[in-house]
Amino acid sequence: MISHKHDMLCEIAVSKERIDRIMKILAKIILMAILSVSFLMPSYAQDRLWSELNSKVVTLYQQGRYKVAIKAAEEALRVAEKTYDPNHPNVATSLNNLALLYKIQGKYTEAEPLYMRALAIWEKALGPDHPNVAQSLNNLAELYRTQGKYTEVEPLYKRALAIWEKALGPDHPNVATSLNNLALLYYNQGKYTEAEPLYKRALAIREKALGPDHPDVAQSLNNLAGLYDNQGKYTETEPSYKRALAIWEKALGPDHPDVAQSLNNLARLYDNQGKYTEAEPLYKRALAIWEKALGPDHPDVAQSLNNLAGLYYNQGKYTEAEPLYKRALAIWEKALGPDHPNVATSLNNLALLYKTQGKYTEAEPLYKRALAIREKALGSDHPNLTTVLENLSDLYKKINKPDEVKRLEERAKRIRSKYK
Repeated sequence: MISHKHDMLCEIAVSKERIDRIMKILAKIILMAILSVSFLMPSYAQDRLWSELNSKVVTLYQQGRYKVAIKAAEEALRVAEKTYDPNHPNVATSLNNLALLYKIQGKYTEAEPLYMRALAIWEKALGPDHPNVAQSLNNLAELYRTQGKYTEVEPLYKRALAIWEKALGPDHPNVATSLNNLALLYYNQGKYTEAEPLYKRALAIREKALGPDHPDVAQSLNNLAGLYDNQGKYTETEPSYKRALAIWEKALGPDHPDVAQSLNNLARLYDNQGKYTEAEPLYKRALAIWEKALGPDHPDVAQSLNNLAGLYYNQGKYTEAEPLYKRALAIWEKALGPDHPNVATSLNNLALLYKTQGKYTEAEPLYKRALAIREKALGSDHPNLTTVLENLSDLYKKINKPDEVKRLEERAKRIRSKYK
């Protein structure tokens, strides 16, 4: 029997921490790059304009105003290219930031050449073994991982890891970040035995270098818990999630977005175990934190709405679930654009709700649109397509379209076999 899959956006908390590090820290490390390489000095006014635009990009990103942030990032890149030498690290920084925003919007084809150009600049300006090069390799690898291009991802992550280990030593926090990212790749591929020792080494490095109560330690605990959660090792999962939550609450305060992410993940664990009464107040608290901290139209609010709706769906509370799914869909469409993979997630979930209620004519076009978005954004053989393919196949069983059922089931089976 085909399982009816509900997409949940409770990602392992890796990309957000890494994105923040990219957007906030690159401006600092770039100063070291300028000291080591000789460039034409820009005018003070132009240099200040670039810095102001770059700061504006960071602020807009943090507010979740991605469309406006892209315009600011495009302007920052124009100023950088006009102000600095073409191979100046500030140009690479602008390229990297714009690429990151394109990636968030699901514009992967636009992001790739920008990341590659940034990498080329840093390699030429700083040499192939500089930590900035490792960061750039890491960013490009993350883009490919999101697209499911796993064969391209692994060598980039491994090269970044080797650079950081050589340049900074085996126990540096950046090495832990690199180990964490490589582990995430293996996690995505279902290679749990390869992922676990990397997550554990990353955790050990962070505890030793940063102390047991540092937020990065909480991130490692959260990721390791997510690995155990996916393997059904719930006795190992719960204490790691709880320790991560305690660290984030102590270090960042009870109303920080990272606390919301931790609450969300613990709620998901209880949801998966059918402990709905334990899960609901955690989901609701996470939603309240995100709405207060980020505003009602932020993508993280949509994530929270989506997951709370999923909880109600699992309990058969369809009238409570529908408006939450619809609000999540509206937020993602507005913030990320109509062709973003998160929009596909929302469409799939709303379609599943309608299918479960026997509203087949409402469900079919949503499934089809979700499939088209994922095919466009991720390619025709990405593993994230299988959920929609199998759900749409089950819908066609209900309305007696056997040829469509066979076609979709065979395609889903082919994709799954490719990623075993």
